[in-house]
Amino acid sequence: MTTATTRPGADSAPRPLTASGPLRGTAWVVWRRHHAALLTGILVTLAACAIFSYQRIGLMGFLGSTGAGPDTLHEEFQTRFASTFNGDLQFLQQVPTVVAVFLGAPLIAAELERGTLQLVTTQSVSRGRWLATTLALPLTIVTACTTLLSVVFQWLWTPAHSLVVGGDWLNSGPFDVTGPVLVAETLFLTACGIVIGKLLKRMIPAMVATAVVAVGVSVIWGERVLPSLGTLHSITSPFHGDGPDLAPDAVRMDDWVGTADGRLFGFSTCVHDAHPDACRAKMGIVNNVTQYLSFDQMPGMQWRGAAILLVLTAVALAFVVWQARRRPL
Repeated sequence: MTTATTRPGADSAPRPLTASGPLRGTAWVVWRRHHAALLTGILVTLAACAIFSYQRIGLMGFLGSTGAGPDTLHEEFQTRFASTFNGDLQFLQQVPTVVAVFLGAPLIAAELERGTLQLVTTQSVSRGRWLATTLALPLTIVTACTTLLSVVFQWLWTPAHSLVVGGDWLNSGPFDVTGPVLVAETLFLTACGIVIGKLLKRMIPAMVATAVVAVGVSVIWGERVLPSLGTLHSITSPFHGDGPDLAPDAVRMDDWVGTADGRLFGFSTCVHDAHPDACRAKMGIVNNVTQYLSFDQMPGMQWRGAAILLVLTAVALAFVVWQARRRPL
């Protein structure tokens, strides 16, 4: 009597996609599909934090050893550290766009374009579970990495904040790359990339469109949103005096000329008149008025801006989920 033999697994049903280790099931699949981008982000984050920590050693040595006056200190700082901080700021300002283009846009678009979703959903995985893991795992890693970058760079920047980029913390980068703003902006642009990828269903067009959207968001954020996040302070000085005595870390927003009773006119009022002094005397202009934002307003402004971005992020992700339920992925 002969015994029939079969190859192991020849008649077995397909097994669910699983893996041993800390990641299992759909989380492991999402990691495997996007591990290049995610692992690159983690390694770049750790390398950048190591560089920031090394830079702080040199910075604190400089600040602790110099006994120069404010003007000399500023000149020495610009010579030794200006290019370093400019490079750091440029790198961190590019993080949200890079993450959105190379992670957010392909996250769903690549699965739709390559048909990976159809394969995965035949392995006992529902579309809802697949979508939840696809969103949750990358966004969790993005949140952790950008939080670490923001915290470590702020640790580096704070001791010299009045010297970096002339103390302009609002318009020259520090506002966007410290505190919660870097995290919130990266999450928002990444969510925009996910939405665009879901709608276009093609990876390269989605990446290009996401880059364009990121540029548009940057313009709107800088020109419309930032100035409205804080209440302007005013300081008055005599018209023919030496000008206002602002703190080194104050951000000058606008200049006016004003009357003794507080009426304000544009700074160029009477400048082109044939007799400017007589013109100003007739209008009662006796003061220069400078509007500014103080450094202690920065944290509150950052949290208000981050709240706006996080609400928009939630709306974008809710749209993706709604679309997935309304129409199959």
